[in-house]
Amino acid sequence: MTVPLPDSVRDWFWARHSNPKSGWSRVPTGAVIVYAVYQRRWRLLAAALLWTVINPVLFAPPDTEDAWMTRAVLAERWWLGEQDNGTLGLDHPNVYNTGGALASVVALWAAWRRRPGVATAGTLAMVGLKLQWLRKIVQRYDARDAA
Repeated sequence: MTVPLPDSVRDWFWARHSNPKSGWSRVPTGAVIVYAVYQRRWRLLAAALLWTVINPVLFAPPDTEDAWMTRAVLAERWWLGEQDNGTLGLDHPNVYNTGGALASVVALWAAWRRRPGVATAGTLAMVGLKLQWLRKIVQRYDARDAA
């Protein structure tokens, strides 16, 4: 069950999260989580999970929407809100995010089992597929602006 947020809170959240520093500093977080599980470093895992939660509101809203990562976050908001899409599924482009989610499960399983090659491959796939999903929705978002 999700708690509905007032539009002003939702706008504040997305405006801050659209700072490219927020998006780019979140990219390595999945790898840190996998590493923490592999090394059994529970404080690092807790810190990475905390970072995931607080990161979107740590940075000021960007001055422009020119940065690719800013557009990626704005495209995600557009994709979820105005287009009423989800992020997972076998349809295009959500198949990339679904693949990334599955890769994260593989990476975490491999980290727990201490299989570094599989953990590394899963982590790279997780990040790569997430960035591919973002690339695809940014293309659609930019095409919307051009139309």
